Amino acid sequence: MPIEYSKLTQSVIACAAILLGLAACASTPIPNEKIAVAKSSVERAERAGAPELAPVEMSTARDKLARAEKAVADHDAKPATLLAEQADVDAQLAEATAQQHRSHKAATEFDASMQALRQESQRSSQPTE
Repeated sequence: MPIEYSKLTQSVIACAAILLGLAACASTPIPNEKIAVAKSSVERAERAGAPELAPVEMSTARDKLARAEKAVADHDAKPATLLAEQADVDAQLAEATAQQHRSHKAATEFDASMQALRQESQRSSQPTE
């Protein structure tokens, strides 16, 4: 009877090892959705003018997205997920930086227009001799 118990134990251990291996594979799915989100963020940042207004942030986002796509191609899900998430955040930063630059430029132009109006108003209100 001890021999049968040993075979049963070995079978149970083998099955458990197989199930653990399958569970490990299932716990790190390929991050296609995260890659898609990162791509969308990069495209949005490009449309917002980030390549010109936030080139460093934009370059970082593109680099991480490319590395994430390579990790997916290599079936390396964990780094792919991490890189896709980082690319998404970097692209959002690039977009926000571009928007900040545009807002700052608009505010500067508005201030200059206001100054010109003040000067014109002062000239108009001075009595002529």
